[in-house]
Amino acid sequence: MYKRQEKKAVIIDAKVAPRKLPQHDKVYPIEVVACWPDPKGKKAHETVVTIDAKPSDVHAALVSLELKPGKPARGENTEAVGPEVKVYLEIPDGGGTRKLSIHRFLIDPKTKQGFPREVKFRFTGSVMSKPDPTKPEMYGADVTGTLIAIYPVTDETVCQTSLTMKDEKFLKLDVDSTLLPKEGTAIKLIIEAVK
Repeated sequence: MYKRQEKKAVIIDAKVAPRKLPQHDKVYPIEVVACWPDPKGKKAHETVVTIDAKPSDVHAALVSLELKPGKPARGENTEAVGPEVKVYLEIPDGGGTRKLSIHRFLIDPKTKQGFPREVKFRFTGSVMSKPDPTKPEMYGADVTGTLIAIYPVTDETVCQTSLTMKDEKFLKLDVDSTLLPKEGTAIKLIIEAVK
C-alpha cells in the first residue's frame, strides 16, 4: 500500500475475489468492494476484491491525505457520513493497465444495469469493537477485515456508500465478468480524495 500525494490517493494491492467459496452452497450478492480473503475476511463471500492491508492502516493513509473520517452507518434508517472518495480498480490491459471506477465493475445480474453512478463513497472510519472482553477495544474493521462496504450491513469498515438498507432490497449486485479480470488476478484498488 502506498499514498500518491499529488493525486491525493491511497493505492492498495488487491486480487480479484472468488465469487463462490467452497463452504457455501451458492453465490451471494456483492455487499462489499474490498475485504480480507477467506477465512479471515468476514465478507469474503460477498466481495469484489480481497486485500491483505490492515484497514486501520488504510484509515491512517486517508487521514494523511487531510481527510477527516465521518461516521459509518449500520442497519435500517441510517446513512453513512464522511468526505466523499472515489474508488477505482486498476486492471491489466494488454501490456499496460487501465483505471476504471468501481461503478463499472458492478451490475444487477437480472437487468444487466450498471451500478448507479450517483452512488457516492464516503470515508466513514470504523466503529471500535471488543471481540474479546478481556482485551482492549480494537478498530472494528481490523476485526472483520472489511475495507469498503456497499450497504450498511456493517459499521466495521473504513468506507461506505451513500446507499441505505432500503436500497439493498431492490439492488442485488454481481460483478461484470466481461470487464473484471479472472479470479486471483493481481490488481490495484485506488481510493482517491475528491477535491
